[in-house]
Amino acid sequence: MDLSLSEEQQLLKQGVEDFVAREAPLEAVIELTDSELGYSPEHYARVAELGWLGAAIPEQYGGAGLGLTDAAVLFEAFGYAALPGPFISSGVVSALIVEEAGSEEQRAELLPRIASGQAIAVLALTERGYGWGPEGVHMRAASSNGDYVLDGDKLFVHDAIGATHFITAVRTGDDGALTLLVVDASAPGVSVRRLQGFTGSECVVRFEGVRVPASAALGDGGAVEHPLDRALTKAAPVLSAYQVGGGQAAFELAVDYSRERRQFGQPIGRFQHVQNHIIQLVNHVDASRWTTYEALWRHDSGKPGIEVASHLAKAVTSEGFVHAVNYSHEVHAGVGVMHEYGLTLYTTLSRSLYHQLGSPRYHRRRLADLLVDYDLGPDPLD
Repeated sequence: MDLSLSEEQQLLKQGVEDFVAREAPLEAVIELTDSELGYSPEHYARVAELGWLGAAIPEQYGGAGLGLTDAAVLFEAFGYAALPGPFISSGVVSALIVEEAGSEEQRAELLPRIASGQAIAVLALTERGYGWGPEGVHMRAASSNGDYVLDGDKLFVHDAIGATHFITAVRTGDDGALTLLVVDASAPGVSVRRLQGFTGSECVVRFEGVRVPASAALGDGGAVEHPLDRALTKAAPVLSAYQVGGGQAAFELAVDYSRERRQFGQPIGRFQHVQNHIIQLVNHVDASRWTTYEALWRHDSGKPGIEVASHLAKAVTSEGFVHAVNYSHEVHAGVGVMHEYGLTLYTTLSRSLYHQLGSPRYHRRRLADLLVDYDLGPDPLD
């Protein structure tokens, strides 16, 4: 198993790093996160123009047709810069959902628009009884003259500000089948409110008597649990790569500060307690990186254990990012909480992304279920 990047991936990584260093320096990103939209439409359009937004979308639908590892290399560089925007929410998560659950006609209509940035689609899944599994979806869509009518709230919807479409998980029919409806964000009765507090781009999306045509249901309007699960299983390690980039940035900030900050006539990096914090940082970032890239390798090479690797990567990386940022704060002490310094960008991201696509607890539970059911072959003692 070789998890090192290929020459082409190294070049892609360098190109993206050069782009974010030039287009989105730390000071500019801080300003963006304080803006009403929370990200730069110019950056988003430029990324789409470069073909990076459609990295995970097949060429036949207007994308670049790259593997998940290639997409992860790109988004790790975005995470390193804490670049805000619906890059993963639309270009990866929603694109994969449409690819897995949509009909051929829906894929041909939606995916090119997502890849070009003309449409920004985000997943509206979680509700008050928080959970990323199908069991957490209770919102119903009533049938009315061939349409669906939606009433209810979706909570913790990432990147809802600026979205043009919401892929909304609801229950339909007498059997309560899970259905994914593509809802126009400008439809009457749809409203978006950013959540306040220690979060990033999470929002509440409210649906009040929203009429949606039956044709907006992905696929045949039902039987989408497995396609949704497949899409999220693919998306999880790409999101994890973004978190790996953020953890790497928190590590480098800590190392640089430990060399520059002097106390008692010497850099604080010479003190054993500071060194311990940095060692812990290295452990968490490395664990996150290698579990993430093993999952990506299994996806792209078709190796067995894809689901196990994806759940493990998301659990390890979500916790690893939080711990990495915490240890970086320990190294920085007071200066780390200054907004203009930049470390708090990663603090907020680590808490926000901890739950996106499922918390570590959710993924550990899924992992345990898979391991219980895993076929170990015939018992050698039989």
